[in-house]
Amino acid sequence: MKLYFAPHIAVLSLICSLPIYVHAADAGANTPVVSGEDLTAASERIRQTGAQMREDLKKARARLEAQKAQQEAERARQEADKTHQEAERKRKEELERQQALKEKQQREAQLAAQERARKEAAARTEQAERQRQEALRAKQLEAAKQEEARARAAEALKAARESVGVRAFGDDQQATQAAAKARAAEALRKARMSTGERAF
Repeated sequence: MKLYFAPHIAVLSLICSLPIYVHAADAGANTPVVSGEDLTAASERIRQTGAQMREDLKKARARLEAQKAQQEAERARQEADKTHQEAERKRKEELERQQALKEKQQREAQLAAQERARKEAAARTEQAERQRQEALRAKQLEAAKQEEARARAAEALKAARESVGVRAFGDDQQATQAAAKARAAEALRKARMSTGERAF
């Protein structure tokens, strides 16, 4: 602001000083009279001074405008940097969010796969145990049926021997044994038919 008003003040000071010189020349007889050339020279100096001041003012305005433009460019650059940094921050946050989501999905998929594998292993173990129990029960049933068949055969053989009598075995031992074996075989056949052929 001081640069802006300084040329005007200097010009007004020079213009106001002219009447003082003229008045002083009229008032005193001993005071030298200002000639037209002096006035012309003074006017020229005033004009040159005014032109120089205007030039200085023009340069000052140009510097001020350049400074304002530089400041505006700096503000624009700072705003652009701020916008870029904000966009970069949001981009990084989005990448981190996507990475966290991806890792979460991977963990959930891994846990689900582990749970499926655990359930499948438990199901296989349960099935194997069930098959083992069924095989054990079938074996026990088979053994029971065989034991029952042997008991029936022994009972039939005993009954056959008792029906023939002790003396029959002494007189005709071979015939008696043959008859007993036949009855025992028949009893065994009936026992097998009652329990089922596949059980044996």
